[in-house]
Amino acid sequence: MDSQSLSELRRRLDDEAARCGMDRVRVAAAEADAVTRVRLAAAFERGDFATWGFDAQRALAASDPQSILPGARAVICVAVGYDTQPGDRRPPLSGRVSRYAWSRDYHRTLRDALSRLERLLEPYGRARAVCDTAPIAERAFAARSGLGWIGKHTGLIVPGLGAEVFLGEIVTDIPLAPDAPVKKQCGACRRCLDVCPTGALRGDYTIDATRCIADLNQRVDPIPHPLRPLIGDWLWGCDLCTVACPPSRYAPKLERAAFAPAPGLTHYPDLVALLRLHAGEFKRRYRGTAMGWRGAAVLRRNAAVCLGNQLDRAAVPALEQALREDPHPMVRGHVAWALGRIGSPRAIAALAARLETENAPDVRGEITIALGRNHRGG
Repeated sequence: MDSQSLSELRRRLDDEAARCGMDRVRVAAAEADAVTRVRLAAAFERGDFATWGFDAQRALAASDPQSILPGARAVICVAVGYDTQPGDRRPPLSGRVSRYAWSRDYHRTLRDALSRLERLLEPYGRARAVCDTAPIAERAFAARSGLGWIGKHTGLIVPGLGAEVFLGEIVTDIPLAPDAPVKKQCGACRRCLDVCPTGALRGDYTIDATRCIADLNQRVDPIPHPLRPLIGDWLWGCDLCTVACPPSRYAPKLERAAFAPAPGLTHYPDLVALLRLHAGEFKRRYRGTAMGWRGAAVLRRNAAVCLGNQLDRAAVPALEQALREDPHPMVRGHVAWALGRIGSPRAIAALAARLETENAPDVRGEITIALGRNHRGG
């Protein structure tokens, strides 16, 4: 294709992206990024992403678009803002859900839009859309493309949209001209660092994701004891650092139907109801959302932690029932922790009674720790 044809294709691409609801489209060269590879490998070696088991091979693949499409010439990077606002009224014994997870799974929404761009490109060359479907260092390539810059919270900040954006990519062998990077940075701002309860953000543009609330409430094994109180009432995800980011605070608030709460969901879910969530209701309500991929037991565990952190004795009857009846030992263990954290006479009695009948060693350990902490007055 000659330069005029490529310019016309880029114009059509931008127009179609706008029709699909995408806010920004930029292009990066599909060259291997050695700096990103080294940084990713160092992060994996430090154990920053130990929850996910990434290694040096992942760093190699994610930093080179050729691993997705051999012969690639360009990476088309797109951003869609999702900064919708929570409701004003918050019921008692409710948790919080990150804004990205209120709606129908954003992956599906974004993939549908990317598929339309793929079809536009098909007559001119090969193209493969990526939205958490293949290893790619999407924030690094988005920054190279001029979509935005990477902040101290390690997320991408898009001018005019802030840090609350969904990202997607199309890797293609069409030689589209790359765009220039954005010449902006965070400077001395440290609001994201100051607002993070767990100290996951180091301030050097790296993150210990094993301390990040959004990572903690997605893991499928027990949440470490010292970090449970720091999760607060975040049932799923966490918005603290992105909402505190000044470009997010000053960006226009978006009211998009695609990112509004899905039917049956709310900004502030009922934690007691979630504590009783079982497979049928989980599939009906959550499987089509970004909260659905880890399963019902993870949501019940998270609900128990949030209830424990609210220190409200009104939650004790539901926790007491869950300690007796929940089929998953991990959930029962976190319920025991929550009862111990509340520490009321009824909560302590429930723990002592369950210790007599509980067979799972890990749960017995959690009950023993909870009882010991209350015996010491801790």
